[in-house]
Amino acid sequence: MTTTTGDTNPLPPQVEPKAVPVKPGIVILAMAMGGFAIGTTEFASMSLLPYFANAYGIDEPRAGHAISAYALGVVIGSPIIAALAAKVSRRILLMALMAIFATANVASAVAPSYDLFVFFRFLSGTPHGAFFGVAALVAASLVPREKRGKAVASTMLGLTIATILGVPAATVVGEYIGWRWGFAIVAFFALLSVTMVGVFAPRDKPVEGASPLKELSALKSGQVWLTLATGAVGFGGMFAVYAYLTATLQQVTLANSFQISLVLAIFGVGATIGALVAGWAADKALVPSTYLVILWSIVALLLFPASVGNVWAVAGVVFLIGCGGGLSTLLQTRLMDVAEDAQTLAAALNHSAFNFANALGPFLSGLAIAAGYGLPSIGYVGAALAFGGLVIWAISVANDKRLVRRMQACEA
Repeated sequence: MTTTTGDTNPLPPQVEPKAVPVKPGIVILAMAMGGFAIGTTEFASMSLLPYFANAYGIDEPRAGHAISAYALGVVIGSPIIAALAAKVSRRILLMALMAIFATANVASAVAPSYDLFVFFRFLSGTPHGAFFGVAALVAASLVPREKRGKAVASTMLGLTIATILGVPAATVVGEYIGWRWGFAIVAFFALLSVTMVGVFAPRDKPVEGASPLKELSALKSGQVWLTLATGAVGFGGMFAVYAYLTATLQQVTLANSFQISLVLAIFGVGATIGALVAGWAADKALVPSTYLVILWSIVALLLFPASVGNVWAVAGVVFLIGCGGGLSTLLQTRLMDVAEDAQTLAAALNHSAFNFANALGPFLSGLAIAAGYGLPSIGYVGAALAFGGLVIWAISVANDKRLVRRMQACEA
């Protein structure tokens, strides 16, 4: 029997709306666009430093506080945002984080005083770790488990490509148009990411049962802390060299400006290739691949002091050091295995750990240079830090094996 209204026309049948299929590739591209914006502002701030120092009438050491403020924002903002936003949809959270990042960069571009500029750089850093952490979890959720490493690596490509394209472009804009436009362009790419995530990311619901207290449970896990410490110490080796790479090329290698730009781009190419290979390796053999990447970094860093006399030799070694950046993908994947119900906080803390490494490496290299060992010694400092990361990773793996044996004994 057909149901009718007062008219003779039957009511249309109720049709369930069809779910829009999610395309992992375009979603990952949307998140990588945000990574591109973050990577550009993080690294370009160093090259734009002389310009905003001059604009605010301060010396360069004081201007460097703006870069430190950004890193501090990452370290502080990542865990706080990840814990407090536990009940927020990941799609909404990604959009909100990029919107905050875009707003803070616009504010940086128009800041009338240096103190306000430093404050806005701090705010710009607060969404950094949480964005990458949540993006990694979203990417992993879109693909089968055996492909999650590759998906995580793909979200990081925006960051590595920024070192090849974004940073040089922002530097050119800063030199010929104005340093403020360098930050404005970053905001444009951030807003582009917000739009793309809003359109293409899955309309997910908050994780069932999620809460700030559950996220904070990650802090009780020894394996989470060991994984984070591996990055905080081991990754410091790469930053120990990168922070003084330009100075080394200028003062020791005697490279010209074009050669310096080329070497920096070669580093970015190495980091991009390293991330892609690490993503594949994480899906095949996570633990041995992590050992291999750290050992690779130790060897490459040890080669650095002997290579600085020739620009092409140092370019090759810098490429090898850049490839070691794949450690980030491996440790991010590892955290997915050990963080249990605290996935968001653990993933965000991974980037806090890397920013700690970004402070530790240059600090120790600076001590070596100040002690009179010279710029080439930064390679040895970096190798020592990478070796420290290797030791911590070995302890983490040994603890894993002890836990397995204990569980087997209980079952017996």
